[in-house]
Amino acid sequence: MTPWTFCMRALRTTRAILARPLTSLALFLFATTLHAQTLPTIADKVANTQTLAGYFNLYWDNASGKMYWEIDKLDTEFLYQISMASGLGSNPVGIDRGQLGGTYVLKAKRVGPRVLLEEPNYRYRAISDNELERQAVADAFAPSVLWGFDIVAATGDSILVDATDFFLRDARDVIGQIASRGQGTYTLDKSRSAFYLDNTKAFPENVEIETMLTFGSRNPGRLVNGVAASGESVTLRQHHSLVKLPDDDFPIRLADPRIGTNGPTVANYGALIGDDMYVRLVARHRLEKKDPNAARSEPIEPIVYYVDSGT
Repeated sequence: MTPWTFCMRALRTTRAILARPLTSLALFLFATTLHAQTLPTIADKVANTQTLAGYFNLYWDNASGKMYWEIDKLDTEFLYQISMASGLGSNPVGIDRGQLGGTYVLKAKRVGPRVLLEEPNYRYRAISDNELERQAVADAFAPSVLWGFDIVAATGDSILVDATDFFLRDARDVIGQIASRGQGTYTLDKSRSAFYLDNTKAFPENVEIETMLTFGSRNPGRLVNGVAASGESVTLRQHHSLVKLPDDDFPIRLADPRIGTNGPTVANYGALIGDDMYVRLVARHRLEKKDPNAARSEPIEPIVYYVDSGT
């Protein structure tokens, strides 16, 4: 083989190797574009559903029993709160009406044909004006993806997902709670679970979804047997709240050990060498004067506590 022939073969081989990732990328982009083109519009997909318009729009399909969620605020953080709308009735087991479950700050991120609900990791942060420093800490500690959805329709920047399985799950971990008290092994029976539509509503700044979940067991514990209509079949209601976060004009305040306050402890990787890296933040109400020049003034938004109607 002459040197010229060898060089030409080597060049063709190199071109083929370099072309493979480009071909793969082109196929991926083509598939993504094709998927976007074949998706129906949101209006077409929800034509025969009941609309619950609010901070997020929900669409209830009575024929299929599905709940669709329109996400028009991609990459925008919101509050997600889980709670118990009904209780088991046993204090030792500890599943009570009105009990709060997990509280999460989430944001929806679109990745090709899917949407991921991601929880940023705010336990570790850099309280700093340096954006690169803040990003370095964010990259160093893992976030959590709570759920993934397939996109079923899209219109402009708004996408529609089937959120039925997301809401019809044991978000409060009732199964784990009962097991931890030695009261039996339960499983969620989706054939006996459904949305509780009377308490599923949408408002301008929050959306409330309630579900009725049935848990089955062949070995219910004595405490469960003593309070449930049937220990083998326990039906409870769980509640999901999607809440608009306030604006970011409310500054962080560090706790002062001389004053009794509540709030989370976070690791501050923006602390100076020699300073305590762990700081406690103050959980406080946002009280602002209507008249900032007055010594005393009514607040723009007063603190309001709601008492449970069953109290």
